[in-house]
This record gives sequence, structure tokens and C-alpha cells, in this order.
Amino acid sequence: MNQLRKKSFFKRNSLAIGLSFTLPVIIMAASYFQLGIYPTSDRTILASDGFGQLVNFYSGFNNLLHGEQSFFYTWTGSLGLNFVSLMSYYINSLFSFIVIFFDNIHMPDAMYVILLAKIGGMGVTFWIFAHHTYRIPQWTKISMSVCYALMSYTVAYSIMLMWMDALIYLPLVVLGIHRVMDKQKPILLFSSYLLLFVTNYYMAFMVGLFSFLYFFTRSFTDWKRYKQSVFPYLITSLLAGGASMIIILPSVIDLRTSGEKLDKINHFFTKDVGPWDFIVKSISGVYDTSKYSSSPFISVGLLPLLFSIFYFVSKKIPLKNKLLYGGLLLIMIASVYIQPLNLFWQGMHSPNMFLYRYSFLYAFLVLILAGFGLEKFEKKDLNLLGNIALTVMGTFIVIAIISNKKRYSYITQESLIVTSTLLVIYLLLFIVKEKLSKHVWAVPVLLVCCICSELFFNTHQIMLGINKEWGYTSRARYTDGYKDIDPLVKQTKSNNDTFYRLENLDEVSRTDSFNYNYSGVTMFSSIRNRNSSKYLDRLGYRSPGSNLTIQYANNTILMDDLLGVKYNLAKKDPKKYGFKKVGEKGKYGLYENKYALPLGMATDEGIYQIKNNGNQTALIQYLSDKKEPIFQFTGLNEVSRKNMYVREEGDFTFYSEESSNEEKSITWEVSIPEKTQAYLNLDARASDGMDEGTVEVSVEGHNDTSPLSSTGPYHNLGYYEKATKVKVTAKFKNSYAVKLIRPSVLVLKTDALDQAIEAIKEKETVFEVKGNQAKAKTYSEKEQVIFTTIPYDSGWQARVDGQPVKIKAVQNALITIKVPKGKHSLQLTYYPKGMKLGILLFVGCVVLFSLYAHWYQKKNRKISIEESK
Repeated sequence: MNQLRKKSFFKRNSLAIGLSFTLPVIIMAASYFQLGIYPTSDRTILASDGFGQLVNFYSGFNNLLHGEQSFFYTWTGSLGLNFVSLMSYYINSLFSFIVIFFDNIHMPDAMYVILLAKIGGMGVTFWIFAHHTYRIPQWTKISMSVCYALMSYTVAYSIMLMWMDALIYLPLVVLGIHRVMDKQKPILLFSSYLLLFVTNYYMAFMVGLFSFLYFFTRSFTDWKRYKQSVFPYLITSLLAGGASMIIILPSVIDLRTSGEKLDKINHFFTKDVGPWDFIVKSISGVYDTSKYSSSPFISVGLLPLLFSIFYFVSKKIPLKNKLLYGGLLLIMIASVYIQPLNLFWQGMHSPNMFLYRYSFLYAFLVLILAGFGLEKFEKKDLNLLGNIALTVMGTFIVIAIISNKKRYSYITQESLIVTSTLLVIYLLLFIVKEKLSKHVWAVPVLLVCCICSELFFNTHQIMLGINKEWGYTSRARYTDGYKDIDPLVKQTKSNNDTFYRLENLDEVSRTDSFNYNYSGVTMFSSIRNRNSSKYLDRLGYRSPGSNLTIQYANNTILMDDLLGVKYNLAKKDPKKYGFKKVGEKGKYGLYENKYALPLGMATDEGIYQIKNNGNQTALIQYLSDKKEPIFQFTGLNEVSRKNMYVREEGDFTFYSEESSNEEKSITWEVSIPEKTQAYLNLDARASDGMDEGTVEVSVEGHNDTSPLSSTGPYHNLGYYEKATKVKVTAKFKNSYAVKLIRPSVLVLKTDALDQAIEAIKEKETVFEVKGNQAKAKTYSEKEQVIFTTIPYDSGWQARVDGQPVKIKAVQNALITIKVPKGKHSLQLTYYPKGMKLGILLFVGCVVLFSLYAHWYQKKNRKISIEESK
């Protein structure tokens, strides 16, 4: 019987469901097409983090689906990383499995399909919500569904594909709440909560908080009736949350143990907000920025705006309901202006651009209230609707005139004209609809067409803003490098049966290693091992601030050797001692480092002392037991300068331009000893924000350009077999002034380094790496400590001869294991901490909910039977 009802339901509503899916997809696809973006086009949807992160993380997930990557751990990013935690923030989605049908080189097209599928999914889930919530015509449900799927938030933040799933599940969560309250049926709420939580815990927190507030808001509209739903709601929510611990628990533990901290509240009111933000962002076709100083994206279309206002001014809605839902709406508005609330919605973490990430909840609430308003709308309400439309139009025009032109410069004449015209058209169509006796069906069709036209205009204008601000990346930027890099990476894999690391000096993005599935250093991710990144920063790599990035560029060959960086990819000779060209493809060459060390090396307990691990020199000297100095500093003799004023103050040197019309540069002469690798030391870490810009370092026809603030300080000048004098030129770009610790030349004595590396190789421990395991054989005549370059994480477990042993970390960053004398087998295995408990909680909570749901529905059936007697 149930199956027949379901078939009948889908048969009756298949057209509505289909339109709710296809209309937003067509509008979004058409807007992309207007920008020259479609499958296989020369441009892609990749912009901002879409190019810098997501496309490569999806590629990494694709590698997992094809058996080339462990589910638990990835060796590809920043030496190694918890892959469950990474997926839980960036990848987890039923839609992500679409990537299995694409090669990594076509991943931009996979993301295009995923985004459109998610937008269509939003339309469908809102239609389901509307169908079961409102008594309104079918065309209205479809229109609201399209408005929801293409709200400004969706389009403006479409770059962030991983956030879109929350918008799919939100209507189902709220519908689940309704079913618990009205029908005593908790299954939908449990399943939608569970899917939401395991998909993206970050966005799930926001939806969970909103749904909690929504439940009690709705409960207080009829407390006598709904108070009995409090326990079923809470128990269902808690069991869904408990079941989701299979993903959330290991992810949260990873964040806490990796050094992630909550942000402090430094001020009460949010900075860089304007008094008219909510009004201005309700105008169709406005886009300010998705970077800093933006206002929230809250528009869901003009018709929902009109009827949400109608909800509050109509006398047909109980005052209690208006106060309750209005209060919830005010909480959402206040959250933008009050910083503690703003931070709380976002998990007490200040967002790195893409602000007010919870603003879609305000838009959703506006749609909910609009639906209730539409339910109560009648022919006699036309005058009221007209007054609302004219008031809204007048408000938009007045605000455009009186508002701060600097903050609201993005209000365009075009947007105002289109918005005003549409308000008039909507009003006229409603008047015609109520007075027309023939061809009544035509007006709803015209209304849907107008709504779709408005959404197309809004979507296209926002996309133009994104393109202007971020730029949709060309396909060539992604694929041209791929065609050269991928074959060379595969060459390294075919030539090695032991673990090694590789880095690209001419990277396409900072997450290339996930795409090409090689182990590297460079990474840009919100999910990272902050402890290991901080330590690598002290060892010469650059991982500033909150460690969102770590950069391989501009460090010494000593660290190449120590971390086992066996290969460099580069478009030109990197001029590194010990590196030899072994392959070439297109623009890229492959260079092999003959001195690269394996993952492990034997030492003793002295390695834990800061004096023996505090910097790269101390570390290599202790591991090798060689005390001969490896580095020495030498001065710079200025030869000339151009358009530059130089001022020295204590240990710092300031470089500023004399004229903004010319580039500024300085040339030094340097005496470089024989058999040394030389580096120009430009350390901008104490620059107090004055170092934003790049530097081009040139020596003997070889030049490299890199950022000053986000890469290491050691700019390579090359290897010199014989003592020589060279001229070095530094051109500072994109910055008026630069503050550096007094520049110098660092020279690395290659003979001393050779001796140190050879000494370490005598004590090397070669690990066999597969998936989430690393195995090695050891032999020593005395107890020893195996020092590894594997990032420490509490999920690692160590065994010696099958017996568990403790792991101790150097600087809380790199793994070491104490091994007794003699011959032993060593095994490291990674399971995210909390995963086993999470699995138990998942199974337990699903079983408990099943029992509870059975008991609860049985109880309610018994009550219904008794009441019917």
C-alpha cells in the first residue's frame, strides 16, 4: 500500500519535482555559458579556493576511489595528513562520487557537474518541504524552490562546493522537525541530521543551531500542543549527533590535537558593517565582494521578500507568531552586527574571507515566512501587497540616494531599474491573476518566467562580480601543466619502490600534490597539522600565522636531504647541489637529488633537547654527530640602486620607492667561497605587514620571483665549485616599502653537508610505506631512537615486534620511536583518533534510534486507536 502511495505521489508530482531541479540548473548553466563556461570550454568554474584547493582535493578523493590513496591517511600534503579530517571539511558528499567518472585532468568538468547537481538538489528538497508545509498552488512551490536554489548566497559562494550540501539538507531538517511536532514521526529528522552532520560538520553546526532555535520558536506558537514534542526532538537530535560521531569525533579531535584554537572576542560590534546592508543586499543583481568588508548575501528574490513582509503586516497572522518568528529573524540580523554572535555561528573561528557563512539561514527563514504569507493571501489583500511593493521600491531608491557611496558603490543604476520594474510587474501580474476569468493558467506561467528572469539577472550579475574579483580560471592553466607534470610524476613512481618526496618549483597551485598523488611539503588547507607546520617554519619553510599555508620554496638543500625530497620538478635548472636532470616533458624538467634521506634515521634521546632540534643546523649536526659548521654568513656590498631609498634601523633595513612610476631594485656584489651553495637571505618575518609584495632575485642570467611574506627567506643563488664574485639584483615589486632583517648571503659548505649526510645514511631506517602504514626493519647493538620525518598525530600507533610501544614527538611535530638493541621489526599504523569510538557510537545510536522510533510510533498508534474509540 505504501509503495502504491509513493508511486502515485511521484506520478502526480513528477513534473513539479523535475522543474524544481531543472529550472535552477538551466539558469545557473546559462549564466555560466554567458561567461564562456561549459563542459570542455576554455574557461572553468574554478576561482579562488576552487582552483587553489578544491579541484585538487577532489582529485585526491578520485585517487582514493581508484585505490591509489588510503581512506585514513594521505602522504601527499605537508609531509602527511589525516585524510578523514580533510574529507570531512572539503569532500564528504554523496555528490562527490561523481568524480569517479572523470580523470583528474577533467576534474574542473566534474566540479561543474557536481555544483549543478547540488543546486538542482536544493530545488528538489525545498519543493519537498514546501509541498508538505504549505497549502499553495504548485507553481508557487516551484517558484519558491527555484528562489531557494539560486539565492544570492548560493551563487556568490558557489566557489565553495563543500558548503552547498548544507543547503540541500536544511529544508529536510526543518521538514523533519515539522513531522516530529505534527505527526510524531522522527525518521526524516534523524536521517537528514545524520547526512548533514557527516557531510560537513562546519556547516552542520550552523544548521543545527538554527534548527534548534527554529524548533523552540515554532513550539512556543502553540506550547500546549507542541511541548510533548520536546523530548522526541531532543532524543532524535542527540542520537543523530551521536551516530555522526563516526566522522565528527575524529575530525574534532584532529583539530584540537593539531593546535587549532578558538578565536578570542576582542570587540562587541562587528567591524566593517553598514547600517543598510540587509536592505541593499535585497536588491536584485548587487554584488560587493566575497573578500573582507563584504556584507551578507541574503537575497532570495523579490517575490519572497514581498510576502515575508506581508506575513508581518497581515492581520491574518497571529501576533504571537509574528513576534516569535520576527524574534528569530532579528537574532539572525543581530548576529551580523554583534561580533560574539557572528563568531559563535561560525564555530568561534573568524572566517578567512567569504564572511557571514551562516547568512543562508536568514534567507531560508525569509522564504519560510513568505510561504506562510502566500497561504494567507487573498484577492482583498491586493491593496496591501501594492503598498508593500511601493514601499520596498521607495526604500531601495531612498537608500541608494542617502547611503554611503563608498561602502555601497556597488548599487548600480541597472540593478535599481531592474528591481523596480520587476516589483511593478509582479504586482500587475497578481492583480491580473485575481481579476482574470479566462486563461487563468497564463498568469502563473508568466510569474514563473519573471521569477526565473530575475534569478538569471541576479545570478549573472553576481558571476560577473566573481569573475572581476577572482577570475574564473582558464582550462589551460590547469591542463597545460597537467600534461607535463603527470608523466614525470609517474616516471618517479616507476623508478622507485621505496618512499620519497617530490616538490614542484613551478607549481600550478599549492595543493598540486593531492592531484598528482606525490608526497610533498607545500599545502594550503584549513585542515592541517599546525604543530608540524610550525616546526617546519622554524626549519626554514614558511608557514605564517594560523598555518593555513606551508611553502616549500626558498629553503636550503639541507632540508631537501633531511626530508627525503628526492625530486624537483622545474621549468629551468634549479641550480641545486646534488640535483641532476633525469627527465623532461614539455616545459618541465625532472631533477633527482642523490643525497635524499629515507623516512627514518637512528639517533638517541638527546634528539628531544631543543638545542639539538631547534633549527636545521642543530638537527643535522646532532643526527650526523658531525660538529663542523655547515653554514656561514657573508656580507653584501652595494653596487647600485634604482628608484630606491634605503634606511637602516637597528637590525632592520627598510627599502622604499622614490617614485611610483618606476620599479625599485638594488644590486650587490657578493664573494662566494668554493664548493658552496649560496642563498640571498631576505627575511621578512618581522616586517609588520610591510612586506606584501614579491621579489625578483637575479644572478648571472638566472632569476626567480617569489612572494616575500609567504615563502622562505633563502633565495637560491646557485652552486659554485670555485670561489667567485657575482652580482645579485633584487627587484621589489607590488609594495611601496619593504622591511627586512638586514639582508646577507648564506653559504652552505657542500663538503660538510656531504659528510653529515653520509654519516646519517650509515644509520638510516628505510620504511616501506603503503596506505596508512609504514614498516621498517632495524638492527642496533644498543638501544636507539628512530627519528622520522613523519608528522606526529595522536592517531599514529607504533609496534615493535608486534608489541605496542609509545610514540614520542620531537617539538610535538615529528615522530620518534624508542627501539631496543638487536634486530627488530617496526610498524607504524594510522587510524584517526576517535574513529573506533565513533564507529561504536554510530552503530549504537542507529540501533537505539531504530528501537526508539519503533517504540515511539507503536505508542502513538496505540494512542490514536484509543482516541478514536
